Amino acid sequence: MSVSTANTDFDHSLSERVRIVNDTLDRLVAQQKEIPMDLRKALDYTLSSPGKRIRSALVLWCCELVAGRDNADARVAAAAIEMVHTYSLIHDDLPAMDDDDLRRGRPTCHKVFDEATAILAGDGLLTLAFEVLAKGVNDPKLAVGLVRELAQAAGPAGMIAGQIADLKAENTAGTIEALEYIHINKTAKMFRCATLMGALCGGADARQLEALGQYGLKIGLGFQIADDILDVSASSEQLGKTAGKDVAAAKCTYPAVVGMEKAGELARVLAHEAVTALESFGDGADILRHLALALLDRNR
Repeated sequence: MSVSTANTDFDHSLSERVRIVNDTLDRLVAQQKEIPMDLRKALDYTLSSPGKRIRSALVLWCCELVAGRDNADARVAAAAIEMVHTYSLIHDDLPAMDDDDLRRGRPTCHKVFDEATAILAGDGLLTLAFEVLAKGVNDPKLAVGLVRELAQAAGPAGMIAGQIADLKAENTAGTIEALEYIHINKTAKMFRCATLMGALCGGADARQLEALGQYGLKIGLGFQIADDILDVSASSEQLGKTAGKDVAAAKCTYPAVVGMEKAGELARVLAHEAVTALESFGDGADILRHLALALLDRNR
């Protein structure tokens, strides 16, 4: 298969998963009849922003890899992780955090509405994610497993730990150890969560869970390194958010600590380690392999 054909197949596959996730999000939010209108508008605004949906697509792809196709549980799980990711972006953009006016190419939630509404919209999405897992997944044991994975990845020993470490590392010299701690917790654990949630929905065994968990952690860390590089090298139009924010805030990033060239090398090593983790899955994991390598060359 040529590179152009592989790229086309990947783009088509991702577009289809984005459509599935968006449809599922619309359905699940529409079922919540008692959400106040002002809050609903904020939820609809943020969820309809044109995000990449990589984490939620990973849920579907990993379920397909294990089970041969995605299923209703995986679609609910994909929507749930997208809700949590979107909540994190709303809160990350607030004045007390990264104080940004632009996200996914649109004004941030607190700019369109107000700061209090943005905080509550984020709170609402975080809570709703666990409600839809509890109510929308038929097998109670699976529902508990999915809730556990998402809570651990997004909680105070996961994404929140990474966020507070990120804030405290501003205006410091930074070390590679500090960077790894921040980005494994802030970003990579949510990628691993996505792969594990999809694998659980597909009925994966322990060996498959271990391999896909390693894959998710590697591409998550590589994704964040690429994000750090793009903050320096890309424009705001390309990123859909304000470029140069990390430098302006004296953030602890890979380019700042190890330099652009070394950061790019680390991202490439992680991508190839991610590909290696998929060895036991054969050709069925080609989409996931392509994703690992495509993250190296993304421009937004």
